[in-house]
Amino acid sequence: MKKGLWITSQKHIPYLKAQNAKGNHILIQPAHCYESWYMMADDLKWYQIQKYHQNIHGKWKAGRMIIETSPGNYQVWIHSSRTLSLDEKRYWLKRMNSDPGADPHHRWGRCPGFFNKKEKYHSRFGKYPLAKLIWVDWSNMTHIPELPKQKAIAKKQKCFLRIPSIYRKRIQRFHYDRMNESATDFAYALALARRNVSKQQIINRLLDERMDWTNHQGISRKLQYLDRTASKAIRIIQNCNSI
Repeated sequence: MKKGLWITSQKHIPYLKAQNAKGNHILIQPAHCYESWYMMADDLKWYQIQKYHQNIHGKWKAGRMIIETSPGNYQVWIHSSRTLSLDEKRYWLKRMNSDPGADPHHRWGRCPGFFNKKEKYHSRFGKYPLAKLIWVDWSNMTHIPELPKQKAIAKKQKCFLRIPSIYRKRIQRFHYDRMNESATDFAYALALARRNVSKQQIINRLLDERMDWTNHQGISRKLQYLDRTASKAIRIIQNCNSI
């Protein structure tokens, strides 16, 4: 509040344009009462947008607002279906390779429709890049998994087939983090198979919850890999149950 002006009405847009023309930055953030429902990933490249914010068919994931802040640089606002603590935001932003210097505490983002007045973007023709709205989903929110408690991730199971019969009501992929994407997928697929989750549901949950697909580029390769993983997990569980 001490650093700038608070503007909440569309009638002030002409004033904002005039301030932008004078060299001032025009920024946005959620109202403070809603701030815990949003987080912003900053300084992303297009391949990161595709990896973390689109599905394998190229469609946008729910609850996103994508802003191109300068040519080839993007910010993404994510509307969560639940409130997020600062620690949770920091964890997920790190996983999405957001700018580590952009802490989510009272974070501001660049407002689309106004010029980015950072001096490093000042062209020799005296122009600045326009911040552009690429996509916005006003209607939906995205499900962000809850982080496991510290005790839950302290140790790995040595024998992943022989575990107690009492399970968490809602398991998430990161509960089975093995510090390797494929190993994590397989451990998660086994856990789902034990709960009699169908093959297609296992594939869908892996697709939804895995973020890094660097080693499986292309839709067909991803689906073939997921089909093998889910099928193998189900086969192992079925064999164990028949013993």
